[in-house]
Amino acid sequence: MISRDMIEEAARALFTAGETREYLSPLSERYSDLSITDAYAIQQMNIERQVASGHRIVGCKIGLTSKAVQQQLGVDTPDFGILLDNMQYGDGEPIPSSILAQPKIEAEIAFVMGRDITVTHPGHLDVINAIEYALPALEIVGSRIANWKIRITDTIADNASSSAFVLGTSPRLISEFDLRLCGMVLEQHGNPVSVGAGAACLGNPINAVVWLARTMSNLGTPLKEGDVVLSGALGPMALVAPGDIFTARINGLGTVRAVFEARDNEENHEVTA
Repeated sequence: MISRDMIEEAARALFTAGETREYLSPLSERYSDLSITDAYAIQQMNIERQVASGHRIVGCKIGLTSKAVQQQLGVDTPDFGILLDNMQYGDGEPIPSSILAQPKIEAEIAFVMGRDITVTHPGHLDVINAIEYALPALEIVGSRIANWKIRITDTIADNASSSAFVLGTSPRLISEFDLRLCGMVLEQHGNPVSVGAGAACLGNPINAVVWLARTMSNLGTPLKEGDVVLSGALGPMALVAPGDIFTARINGLGTVRAVFEARDNEENHEVTA
């Protein structure tokens, strides 16, 4: 555990890095005693800063749903980040490079909650009954840590390495397609760069949403009606360059497109002390 002053210092450094794109050395190296609890406190502090400036929370994202990535970071559980209104873009809406931080992209299934989850330990049936519909989605992940040199505490503190997300416009009831077996292909300018299926996300994306529902309930901030949940990647991430166009196709769910503006100004990837 680290001190409150250190938590505030780390939160300010991450927030500034997001504004300036002068990326940081890993927090896990700066603060040798940084815990997962500390990392979530840093994340929350920056979310509160954004809310105080006029933004609103629209949902959550689930990260580390791939067993391979969990093993790489030495953990056996997912993590979560908070989605804000200024992070969402429409299907095909240009995404400015100024908001991105060493961007990568992944295809996911987004769920929109149709009712509050009020039970203290929600199960699969509770979650299934609470979901109103699903949408195809693209998450643009990013890191304020230089060269993505992250450990679990770095990504959690950095709002689960989130930057932006794009939702498709073809809502489907989850009874209308196979969440586990639905195939996904992610194309960059029409060329496949990632393939996968629902099973890549903790065996089934519903498993990921159940984990999130229980976690948020334990924190006293349960999922509620209208929340968007990005459930986790269906396949490997792909690198993003200015001017890129990505299209994700998910069997039974439809397509979603992310369009990135050409580079506006020269990016700075300097590592700050």
